[in-house]
Amino acid sequence: MEQIESKDKIHKQELLETQVEIQMQTMQHIGREIHDNIGQKLTLASLYTQQLAFENKAPQVNKSIKNIADIINESLSELRLLSKSLTDNSIELHSISELIENECKKINALKKCVVHFSKDSKTKIESYQIKSIIFRITQEFLQNSIKHANCKNIFVLLKDTDNSLVLTLKDDGKGFNINALNAGGIGLKNMKKRTELIGGQFKLESLDQKGTTLTIELPLT
Repeated sequence: MEQIESKDKIHKQELLETQVEIQMQTMQHIGREIHDNIGQKLTLASLYTQQLAFENKAPQVNKSIKNIADIINESLSELRLLSKSLTDNSIELHSISELIENECKKINALKKCVVHFSKDSKTKIESYQIKSIIFRITQEFLQNSIKHANCKNIFVLLKDTDNSLVLTLKDDGKGFNINALNAGGIGLKNMKKRTELIGGQFKLESLDQKGTTLTIELPLT
């Protein structure tokens, strides 16, 4: 029975690795297409509107042309940002602590709450999918706390124990009833499922008006 469960776990991890790899390649392909194809066409359209404005002497027409040019340029800027995010390989290039710390800095820049990051870990995670899952769960917790918890502080701690890597995420927000959320908490269920797929333990605690704490423990082998 244990052998069957072990094989099933290995199979799930292999499926996860394949899914992550396919998703990463797909996003990079879409990002390149946006930059190389759609981006170039919008740039060309912007140049045409500039030429039209230069050649046309009617003020009303020029005003309409300018409005079109502004829309095209705004769309071009947004597409460039999207392309950059899709082709971003920061997860591959940075350590998990660097990724989480940089995300905390981004949240602090919003000035909606204060994120306190600390680490006591020297663990180096080589696996892209493990880093990706831990990082995405961190992002999701931070976003949920900002949107729903009405918190003033979020505490993020990454540390090593004797045989595991532990990530603790805690906010001082209004909390919620975990049992009442179980039926519709799809996001939380997905976070738990992703943690278990990489062999980790997922523990979520929340008390009314006392905040929420998420602990992820990943065995080091």
